[in-house]
Amino acid sequence: MAIHITSECINCGACEPECPNNAIYEGGAEWAMADGTTLKGQVTLLDGSTADADQKFPAISDDIYYIVPNKCTECEGFHEEPQCAAVCPVDCCVPDPEHVETKEQLLEKKAKLHI
Repeated sequence: MAIHITSECINCGACEPECPNNAIYEGGAEWAMADGTTLKGQVTLLDGSTADADQKFPAISDDIYYIVPNKCTECEGFHEEPQCAAVCPVDCCVPDPEHVETKEQLLEKKAKLHI
């Protein structure tokens, strides 16, 4: 399951540089699948739709940092635990029940993000 940031976020930004997938963005910032990855061309998103890797999407949150589920691998294949949760001073980086994925699915996503 992907990680998400709850409304308890204090906007400290500690999580953003820790993400190996560049899946964390400051509130209000647009995001793209290509940001911090090796993706190019058409990519398939979690909902089954396709988009260009460089296509900009609107911010998921305007007020607090947020995690893009399409890019979050819970740090599988990189670290023992999600690094955003490990460094968060208010414990607001928690599992996202709306985006449940197996370890195998997360590792497959990692492989696609970092060819």
